[in-house]
Amino acid sequence: MGSNLCLWGEPGAYSGKGCPKKHGDKFKLNEPTTWGQAASVFEVDDPKLKRVRVSLWKNLHFRKAVTRPMSLLRVERQDVQGNQRVSKPLWLAWAGEEMPPLEEVWRLYLRRFTIDHWYRFLKQRLHWTVPNLSTPKQCERWSDLMPLMTWELWLARDIVTDNPLPWQKSQGNLTPGRVAQAMGGVFAVIGTPAVAPKSRGKSPGWTPGKKRHRKNRCPIVKKTVTPPPKEPSIAV
Repeated sequence: MGSNLCLWGEPGAYSGKGCPKKHGDKFKLNEPTTWGQAASVFEVDDPKLKRVRVSLWKNLHFRKAVTRPMSLLRVERQDVQGNQRVSKPLWLAWAGEEMPPLEEVWRLYLRRFTIDHWYRFLKQRLHWTVPNLSTPKQCERWSDLMPLMTWELWLARDIVTDNPLPWQKSQGNLTPGRVAQAMGGVFAVIGTPAVAPKSRGKSPGWTPGKKRHRKNRCPIVKKTVTPPPKEPSIAV
């Protein structure tokens, strides 16, 4: 979360007069005077990040999302003397299901770097979002194949030979993209379960006796168009 955001706490008890309050005290991330006391604080000595301090505030919400409370975490890296000048603090939000323990939840964000790059690899190299499938079930099946294809590329990294393009340099430790680029040689050896391509020429047509099934069609959603107002007639 950006360090210039503003959140709001839970409103106090109803006074019995007027409309009930929707927002409580203001919580601005770049103003420590508005934070109040944290619900819990956790400190740990990490082998890589050194001294880490995690603070938690609960039941905060955005001004336009009163019914969506969330928990706010502040992750700080400190030096041996306890100074907070090692790096800028990291603000994280947790909404939805029950949050894991405080000593575990902040580590989950460290996996985001590899996950984001994996999603980009699926879209750009494995063409995750390219097919225009007809049903949600087909989309789910196609999405289920993405992890399997990624594991196949990982397992094949030791049996393929680098096949760089003319403008690429040879690599010893192949990335998943370079493995996918060299998988043509593996497919040529093991074959494919796909049906052989049909020969050119006149199509034999539909096989006699084979049943036909109509494709399920979804209703068309039409938006109503408001006609333009008529101009009043002017007598000449």
